Amino acid sequence: MKSPARRTSYGVKGAPYAHPSPATALRRARSAPYFFLVPAILLFALFFALPIGYAVWLSFRKVRVSGLGLGAGARDEVWAGLGNYTDALSDSELLDGALRVLGYGCVVVPVMLGLALLFALMLDSEKVRLAPFTRLAIFLPYAIPGVVAALLWGFLYLPDVSPFYFVLDRFGLPQPDLLDGGPLYLALSNIAVWGGTGFNMIVIYTALRAIPAEVYEAAKLDGATPLQIALRIKIPMVAPSLVLTFFFSIIATLQVFSEPTVLKPLTNSVSTTWSPLMKVYQDAFGNGDIHAAAAQATLIALATLVLSFGFLRATNRRDKQEATR
Repeated sequence: MKSPARRTSYGVKGAPYAHPSPATALRRARSAPYFFLVPAILLFALFFALPIGYAVWLSFRKVRVSGLGLGAGARDEVWAGLGNYTDALSDSELLDGALRVLGYGCVVVPVMLGLALLFALMLDSEKVRLAPFTRLAIFLPYAIPGVVAALLWGFLYLPDVSPFYFVLDRFGLPQPDLLDGGPLYLALSNIAVWGGTGFNMIVIYTALRAIPAEVYEAAKLDGATPLQIALRIKIPMVAPSLVLTFFFSIIATLQVFSEPTVLKPLTNSVSTTWSPLMKVYQDAFGNGDIHAAAAQATLIALATLVLSFGFLRATNRRDKQEATR
């Protein structure tokens, strides 16, 4: 009687299992992470890199109209070089929108980050009560879509339907028009602060909770008061989180679009080109000049990149200088 055939590794008959060489195993180990990155790289290329590249390509083109612009071949897309960029840099409406956004940011960023830091420090206090409910209440406005929030506040700003104006009228108090003139900046800033404070507060609060309790205990043994602990220990130790939130706030401010667009039908003080992104939208879909809009969008992206990179580099240089002291 014949003995059963010998089975090698994995139950396969015949030749024994051939182990890969050390060089092959090392090569496989090094290439494995790239296979996991393939889905993310494909999504990044399809939905981020390609649209940006196409927008840059459109920014160097323009439509040439022959004759009356009627009939086949009357409109041709030709190379424009830097013409769209020079036109954008000399466009008074785009520059005025950039100045308006600058003033808007000077109100939004300090107030929003200041409130976020204050709320985070209060929630991190030992005597705070109902902390989970308070965190949720502060963060909840961030979960509301920006368009819905702007529409909600827009109706609260209208004198005819706002309950605030009803109360002011009952008490004989002045009723300011928040959708006209200078108060318009405060009205728009209020929407951004109301919606963005909760997100920044969560980021700062998470950093505060990561600080070891031994640091606070040592400060208390040295006689530090809660205010001194907050100013001299907590705030310096969450400085990276403050930098991160400031970075995100700058980008969000430069890209403001929803709030003024939603409030535009409610007031004549908001034009179709109030912000740079509104100018891009108006040129692309209102005027039908997609090539000029692409050049303006590219300039806005470059300005955002330069400001963000400059801010991060200045912050890193300051951290290195403090570390060498």
